[in-house]
Amino acid sequence: MPQLQPEKIAHRLEQLTELSVALGHGLGGEGRDIGPLLQRIVLLAKGMSGADGATLYRPADQGRQLAFDISVNDRLGIRQGADIGLPGVPLSDAAGQPNLASAAAYAANMRRSVNIADVYRDEAFNFSGMRDFDRLHGYHTQSILTVPMSDHEGDLIGVLQLINAKDDATGQVRAFSSTDQRFIEALAAQAGVALTNQLLISQLEELLESLVTLINIGIDEKSPYTGRHCQFVPELTMLLADAAHATQTGPLADFRLSENERKQLWLAGLLHDCGKITTPVHVVDKATKLETIFDRIALIDTRYEVLLRDAEIAALRQQAAQPQQAGDIAQALAREQASLREERDFIRTVNIGGESMAQADQERVRQIARRRWRAADGELHDFLDANETENLTIRAGTLTAAERAIVNNHISVSIRMLEALPWPKHLQKVPEYAGGHHERMDGKGYPRGLTKEQMSVPARLMAIADIFEALTARDRPYKKGKSLSESLRILGNFSLNGHIDPELFDVFIRSKVYLTFAEKHMHPSQIDSVDEAAIPGYTP
Repeated sequence: MPQLQPEKIAHRLEQLTELSVALGHGLGGEGRDIGPLLQRIVLLAKGMSGADGATLYRPADQGRQLAFDISVNDRLGIRQGADIGLPGVPLSDAAGQPNLASAAAYAANMRRSVNIADVYRDEAFNFSGMRDFDRLHGYHTQSILTVPMSDHEGDLIGVLQLINAKDDATGQVRAFSSTDQRFIEALAAQAGVALTNQLLISQLEELLESLVTLINIGIDEKSPYTGRHCQFVPELTMLLADAAHATQTGPLADFRLSENERKQLWLAGLLHDCGKITTPVHVVDKATKLETIFDRIALIDTRYEVLLRDAEIAALRQQAAQPQQAGDIAQALAREQASLREERDFIRTVNIGGESMAQADQERVRQIARRRWRAADGELHDFLDANETENLTIRAGTLTAAERAIVNNHISVSIRMLEALPWPKHLQKVPEYAGGHHERMDGKGYPRGLTKEQMSVPARLMAIADIFEALTARDRPYKKGKSLSESLRILGNFSLNGHIDPELFDVFIRSKVYLTFAEKHMHPSQIDSVDEAAIPGYTP
């Protein structure tokens, strides 16, 4: 068997070194596709050994068999990744014992290389499948070298099989030399490390994505309304990101998102409200002004029932003492009870909350609060306590100033949670993208008071997605979902007053991102006719 000359050995060492350097550099890139790495390994093994063909097997079917992953053969014209039509190789027999009849399975099971000079004369392994292949394709397999690849824990990650080594001088098929075998084993060991690193990276990213899913499941179980928001905001964010990416004119003409930046933006969208997992559910899902663990309007209804009863008892006592005035007393009772019922209905109405509460209505609540009534303890009390009065006089929405501060704190918590994670280099923008959706272009947002210039485009576009989804959401317990035209009117005013980026808002309308989202996720009753020319801050 011919041995390699020193210069050939030196060349192979150089090839191994170059591969090592390339693999090291490749691990830091954006791409996590393992295919190009595997193809490079197969081609280098084939070229280094002078083989006519090379095949890479990968464990499949939960480790029960080896599947053809990459096949290359010069004589047959098989290119990278081509399917050569052979079935997978089982790693165990019918009795569940390790399959040692196949050279590839033997190498995998025993973690030992197999070097055969002539497969047609070999009696140690079953090459019937290979011979059938040869007959079908007019090929002749003679020499093979099969080398297992393992990870750092010794687990199988692949089997490299080379076919028909050729003599450099004559071109005739020869056996694989011991030097060939040692170099290919060195390559397999090196490739095993690289593959392991790539797989570990992929597994870590899968773990991260699973963690994101776990957090969102927790949020959804705690608050289904917030969970829905965390599902739709990333989708709407990516719609707007794609539209901005495609823009060819104007201030955003140079804006482009790489695949890695897209991935970071998507993750940021999923995690943008992760801090709400710490927000008390009775605050984040507060449906009415008096709701805590339950809606305290029932307590106030009971007080009105007491007032109605007391009025009736007082009237009956009067009628008993002054029977000649029974009719007048009954009429007075009817007027008093009607007034109490109207007042009760008023309190029920203001408890619901809304866009704005009139100052006169706030004052009426305060007057009602000062009425005295006798409770079950026999003592006189204010009809509404200080907390009830504060809640019922909320000007907009259902949250008090203290409760709103609790809700607003979720973004600070989100930022702290995200910045506490040891993000790898290619995901380090996630906290920045996610943490800016409550900032304003004029610097009046929270929590950091950032201006437009201090925010990236992805962070600014997520702010638009967050607001639009919140405006149109129809599943919130504290409000009805707004119509499409009303939501765009509000968003347009936000673009004029420095709340959102006017340039991204222009893309949002011009590219009809709003309509794409609406047709998929909004209720048909909300999708009314939109006159884009009438949208504030937008010029068709």
